[in-house]
Amino acid sequence: METLREILDAAARGVFPPADGGTTVVPQHSPRDAGVLSFTAHSVVFTDEDPRWVYETLAAVGCDPLAATMNPRFLTALLERTGRTCETVDAVLVGSPLPGEPPLALAETEDAGHPRVIHARRRRDDVRVWTARGGVLVLGRGIAGRLEVSVEVDEEARQRGLGRSLVTAARHLVDEPVWAQVAPGNARSTRAFLAAGYRPVGAEALLGAVPRGAGRAGSRS
Repeated sequence: METLREILDAAARGVFPPADGGTTVVPQHSPRDAGVLSFTAHSVVFTDEDPRWVYETLAAVGCDPLAATMNPRFLTALLERTGRTCETVDAVLVGSPLPGEPPLALAETEDAGHPRVIHARRRRDDVRVWTARGGVLVLGRGIAGRLEVSVEVDEEARQRGLGRSLVTAARHLVDEPVWAQVAPGNARSTRAFLAAGYRPVGAEALLGAVPRGAGRAGSRS
């Protein structure tokens, strides 16, 4: 069986699971991250829960198998089973490395106070941060150790193409594919990533561990 990282690496090369309407269940890469990846007509559920429970629950959802893993009923059952949290279902995009220098001046910083950096450090490892005039660029290792990018543009610097320049710059800073998770309703961010050459590969629901000290309810554990 392929690992989650092998599935992601293949998708970055344009090689996807078979479009057969099926679901593959693989173990989590780390205790931190569980969730669902939805490709064209095939889903991957990454969890340390019993695969039999996953398949039985999907069957009980009672909807089109192509949509079952992203159906709210299944995601709710998975959240309750695992005691995890989920913020949104994101579009997932990937960009290949680019040669040469980034298209704008960047300065790497150790400042961890920016909200985008705080958010990244909760979800990723080996986080690095660069600033540009009017924005910040963050790279870190997320799901299955893949390299993930996020950016933030100051309010007064928006509508000038800086977001596109920042996500393009990320492709110049790496020597492996770089991934992005974008809320489908965030049209501005989606346009920036597409304009910078990132390719849509699917959808993703990331189930994060409940923060230490947070309350638990129901069947959560």
